[in-house]
Amino acid sequence: MSTREWQTKVPAITATFWVIKVLSTTIGETFADYLTVNVGLGPAVTDAIMFVLLVTALVVQLRTRSYTPWIYWLCVVLVSIFGTQITDFFTDTLGVPLAASTAAFAVLLAVVFTIWYRQEHTLAITSINTPRREGFYWAAILTTFALGTAAGDFATEALNLGFRNGALIFGGLIVATWIAFRLGAGQVLTFWIAYVFTRPLGASLGDLLTQDKDLGGLALGASITSLLFLAAIVVLVVREQLLVGRHGVAEKGAGPNGGRGPDFAWAGAAALAVAVAGFALSLAQGSQPVTDPQADVAQNPVTTAGTGASVPAQPVHPKTKLGNLSRFAVIVSDVQAKVSQNDLGGAKTRVKDLEVAWDDADAGLKPRDAAKWHQLDDQIDAVLTALRASNPTQADCAAAVNKLMQTLNTFDGG
Repeated sequence: MSTREWQTKVPAITATFWVIKVLSTTIGETFADYLTVNVGLGPAVTDAIMFVLLVTALVVQLRTRSYTPWIYWLCVVLVSIFGTQITDFFTDTLGVPLAASTAAFAVLLAVVFTIWYRQEHTLAITSINTPRREGFYWAAILTTFALGTAAGDFATEALNLGFRNGALIFGGLIVATWIAFRLGAGQVLTFWIAYVFTRPLGASLGDLLTQDKDLGGLALGASITSLLFLAAIVVLVVREQLLVGRHGVAEKGAGPNGGRGPDFAWAGAAALAVAVAGFALSLAQGSQPVTDPQADVAQNPVTTAGTGASVPAQPVHPKTKLGNLSRFAVIVSDVQAKVSQNDLGGAKTRVKDLEVAWDDADAGLKPRDAAKWHQLDDQIDAVLTALRASNPTQADCAAAVNKLMQTLNTFDGG
């Protein structure tokens, strides 16, 4: 394959490039969570599916002879999903601290760059004109997503940033990187720094749209947010596809619709449309009837396992940094009641609501008090494991759910 045929395998670095990159980051994270939790595939099955899809998409990308926007950006979205899953596997499954995984991925990225540079004597995205260089490029892209996920989560937990502050800080770091570039900093260095920062920026923006209003978000939910971002990506990628001619990127700047001005206009319009649509949908939700979950907990009696005694569940009014956890206590109370009646099937069905609600509130709760969040997260996992065992027993399920409820009550005023 000639150099001429290989010079167009990756896009030009334009405003459209950065907007699609940020939007694809959020799509990747929310879609993976949706498959894992809402659909119920679990992390192992989701990881396997995403790995097969990623390998398939990369094979198609590597076999193309010119820059093809739809397959390139499909690869980026899938890399975003899989890069996030790698970090989550180390953190949630293997229990590796985020500080350690951040350092490990940083070292791995340095190794990829070192080997790449020694082999090709350049790390510039504009030089991706051979199969080997494209291989190095995608290895670096995957590692930057994993590093961005780990570093973003670590900063959020260690510094208690929250998603609003996270969006401002990581957005500010990207602007500072651009200013450094304009003042003479190396193009290659600033590109890869910005590329890493777009991962936590996209995640923070996604959390801002998906999190409940009592956690500081707009409460759109993962599905609506994903559809908004996906619509914007499709519009921009279709435009890219229409602008790319026989020689791909080389012709993107040609014509009245392909210059820098129109590119900024389209990228800005897409970002603005997502922001306006998100805000409008948030307002359109209107005022919802407010229920008092604390009262529900107090009014629903719970039969203590092994005694047959009916006692009211303790209301939970946490004064910890996690805030009011009563919404979870209501579900746990229901699960506890079903387990005490040996209705393990009903408890297994009801505990799904706890899993989804806890996962949805992850980004808003964890930064408030990472240690207590992890304590509850581990105990929720124990309840899920006990109820979803191949042969669950009432004793094991009761022990796990009672411990979880005790922890929720201990946090009351703790």
